[in-house]
Amino acid sequence: MHMETESSWHQWKHTLGRAVNLGKAVGLSDDTINNAAYRFGEFFANHFDPGNREQRLLKELWEQGDDHEKRTLAGMLSRMVDSGETR
Repeated sequence: MHMETESSWHQWKHTLGRAVNLGKAVGLSDDTINNAAYRFGEFFANHFDPGNREQRLLKELWEQGDDHEKRTLAGMLSRMVDSGETR
């Protein structure tokens, strides 16, 4: 299944950023947000074909990572979209 509704990298980052900001607004800790990002990463890697080359790279990195590396990647993505890099 392709992620056609979020095929643009910038749209995808914006959507992820909104989710992180919503989590913070309702009082979720960074650890809780990172754990959610990890679970979503697992789900998307297993059920969706990437819609663009950036998502393909993330999927390939995810597939090569061990559990610790995947959690690190999820945390980095959460920080990236939370830091205003959603242009």
